[in-house]
Amino acid sequence: MYDVSAIRAQFPILSREVNGKPLTYLDSGASAQKPQVVIDAITRAYSEEYSNVHRGLHFLSNLATDKYESVRGIVKTFLNAPHEDDIIFTSGTTEAINLIAYSWAMPRLKAGDEIVLSILEHHANIVPWHFLRERMGIVIKWVDCAPDGSLDAQAVIDAMGPKTKLVAVTHMSNVTGTRVDVKTICSAAREKGIATMIDGSQGAVHGPVDVQDIGCDFYPITGHKLYGPSGSGAIYVHPDRQAEMRPFMGGGDMIDTVTRETVCYNKPPMKFEAGTPGIVQTIGMGVALDWLMDIGMENIAQHEAEIARYASAKLQSLNWLQVQGTAPDKGAIFSFTMAGAHAHDLSTVLDKRGVAVRAGSHCAMPLMEHLGVTATCRASFAMYNTKEDVDTLVSALELCHDLFA
Repeated sequence: MYDVSAIRAQFPILSREVNGKPLTYLDSGASAQKPQVVIDAITRAYSEEYSNVHRGLHFLSNLATDKYESVRGIVKTFLNAPHEDDIIFTSGTTEAINLIAYSWAMPRLKAGDEIVLSILEHHANIVPWHFLRERMGIVIKWVDCAPDGSLDAQAVIDAMGPKTKLVAVTHMSNVTGTRVDVKTICSAAREKGIATMIDGSQGAVHGPVDVQDIGCDFYPITGHKLYGPSGSGAIYVHPDRQAEMRPFMGGGDMIDTVTRETVCYNKPPMKFEAGTPGIVQTIGMGVALDWLMDIGMENIAQHEAEIARYASAKLQSLNWLQVQGTAPDKGAIFSFTMAGAHAHDLSTVLDKRGVAVRAGSHCAMPLMEHLGVTATCRASFAMYNTKEDVDTLVSALELCHDLFA
């Protein structure tokens, strides 16, 4: 049985007040709060177990190395990757996508080659490809979403042409909560010999992920959205694609031998992990993923689906509120606007009631332009949110309406 009260009790910050009101945290889409087990693991790693990894034979170095490297197996299990060596540690999804752009795409693509993106993408899955457009003449092909925010998998497939080398789409929109049929997209791309990158920043948070079932070549995740530390992350890379990648950065750990004339690289995944890594951040991410799997990603998905249905009904009943994106089976992420009030004004008033939401373009300016808005407020719900949190949001929005109408 999913006990949301027991789960909330594991997050110290959720018991605090903001502006004299109990905190209602609805900004997990930007960054999730941390359970005590993760906080304790970070504190212990720094206070009792810290040392650099891979470089020492003493007790603390071996301990830190064992804990750090064990996370590769945890991520493998979390994503159902075939092998631990398929997992490359990064500082988050942004670094992971840049890794693919520089290590895989740049040496393999040429002017005129195409990358297919959806209009739902976060800037982290847009800007690296613009770098290739500016510097190499790569062509970006865009696929728009439907008026309800849904993305037609067939439209993505139809955009794949003879010059398409990569399809890079989100698993779940961070603005509309749209879930994308990535399995169908990846299957079609594979038949055409096209590589696929699925941005898992949101998708991996809200339900189980099986990269073997999806059939993608690349799948990055971000630790701070998965209830772990900021500065942590990982990417699943299919072995065939790893073999096609050159090193992204040079330094310690990613080498086997170095002479005055030559460099012999380490084997993957170390080949792509230069320098001292985010040791404690990665250990903390591993603890967070283990904790999530103990609760059960299916259980979390069911809880959030119930919250999403409840929130959708409540918000849709406010006929003066414009909710952006109503796709079927969308996740518990709601972006909205109100006539007569800027998103920043709305978020300021909500904050006075203890309700934390995000306001702005949410690093998705092309989508904002497509929706015909400059900014929205976004309430993103998580495993620790309740129907009472929805009610608090609605009450605060009604106050906003009274103020700005």
